[in-house]
Parts: sequence; C-alpha cells; structure tokens
Amino acid sequence: MEPGKVSATPISAAPSGGCRAALRLRAGVLLMLILPALPLPASSAQPPKKPAEIPMSTLSARFSDAAQIQLINARKKFHADTNNVAAAWALGQACFWRGEFATDDEERTALANEGIAICRALTIRAPTVPEGHYYLAMNLGQLARTKWLEALGIVKELERGLKLACGMSPRLDHAGPDRCLGQLYRDAPGWPISVGSKSKARTHLLRAVELAPEFPENHLELIETWLMWKERKNLQRDLDALAALLPKARQQLTGEAWAAHWDDWERRWQAAQSRSAELLKKK
Repeated sequence: MEPGKVSATPISAAPSGGCRAALRLRAGVLLMLILPALPLPASSAQPPKKPAEIPMSTLSARFSDAAQIQLINARKKFHADTNNVAAAWALGQACFWRGEFATDDEERTALANEGIAICRALTIRAPTVPEGHYYLAMNLGQLARTKWLEALGIVKELERGLKLACGMSPRLDHAGPDRCLGQLYRDAPGWPISVGSKSKARTHLLRAVELAPEFPENHLELIETWLMWKERKNLQRDLDALAALLPKARQQLTGEAWAAHWDDWERRWQAAQSRSAELLKKK
C-alpha cells in the first residue's frame, strides 16, 4: 500500500486472523494519567499512588499467548516492508494489544514505546491515515500507566490523536475514537488540572453508540458511566438496549480473535447488572 492510502478493509468486519482485535482505552488507564498530580490532603499520611498501582479492569492472562503471536506476526510483516502503511499501523495495534497483558512497567513501557515510534513515524509520512493517529493514542495511554507526574504531559497528545482519527474515520474500531474520547473526558479532572468534561464525555460516548450500535463495548461504557454518575433513567434504557443486542452480537463477533473481548465483556456485564440492581432499587 502506498503511503497516505487508507486501507479498504471494512472497519465493521470481524478481526482477521487475530489481527483486528477491537481495542479500547480502559478507564483505569486514563485515570492513571491524572491522579498522581492531584494535591495531597494535609491530613493524609499516604502519598498518591503510582499509576501502575491504581486498580484497573484487566483482560484474562490466558489470552496473552495469542496477543504475543499477533505481535510477532505483525513485526514480521512490518519489517518485510517498512513502507507498507497497513503493516505499520497493524504493528502499532499489536503493541497496544500485547501491552494489555504486560506484567510489569518495564514490559509495558517497551511495548508502548515500540508502538509509539512506529505510529508517530506513520503519522508524519502518511498524516491522512486515521489508524496511525488512533493507535499512536492507544499506545500513549499504555505508556501513561508507567509514568508519574510525566503522565500529565501525555494527555494532550493523546487527545489530539483521538480527535484527528475521529475526524478522519469516526467508525474506525467500531467508533473507537469517540469511545476513547468519551472515556478520557469522563475520567480526567476538569480545567485547570486536565481535560475532563462531563458534557464532552456524554457527547462522545453517546455518539459511539450512535455510530456503532451493534458493538457491545460502546453500550458497556455508557452503562458504566451511568452507574458512575447515578443516572438511573439512562442506566435502565441502556441496560435494556445491551440485553437486546447481546444475542445477535454473540452470533456476529465470533472466533478466537474475539475470545478475550467476550471474556472481558461478560464479566463486566455481570458486574454492571449487579451494581445496577442495587442502584435502581434505591429509587
């Protein structure tokens, strides 16, 4: 593929050979960008936690081997033709995905830096390719997990990459740019500390569902947001929407490439239903 030419692969198609895994920036990753910089209360004897110590939702470790194979194959394809645009962003994607299973900061940093270097170079030589900007942002999110105060400086570049991808290809990764922007604005503190904005979060998360209503992740993010904000009416609506969607999604998103995601979605869905029952009971 020539530099600047966007892949014609349908973005709504199921992953091919494990190389099209749907990705997201988890709320925990984004929260890690900003918590270390918050002022410590005078009465507190505990220092703020290092980003990697802040709990976050994780994928099951039993899928790490498949992620490693995906990364090895992506490296081979890229190094066989470093001018191939699709191979470049696919390597950035694979670095992020393998980083989801990293067991320590050193491993996560190395994977993130590899993905960042590949994608940053791609955005320079092929600036109209949305995947370059998107997977650059995803790997920046991984790098932020390993940082302390330096993580704050990553937020703006991360936000910029997602915005560029959103403008170029809003349906990329099943509305991934809007989904990730929604998470970023939801979980970061507001001005002047960071970019957080409840109204922006709402706009982007709702837009992700509008653009890709068939994708469970988009509905789960909304449900988890309504639980966070205790918005009962919206919560009930989206619980019903996801319950109706899941049977069809299970038939469409099948195969080994989706296994890790279904494992994650099913656990989060069960947890969301349990938490929702408690919240809705308090009416």
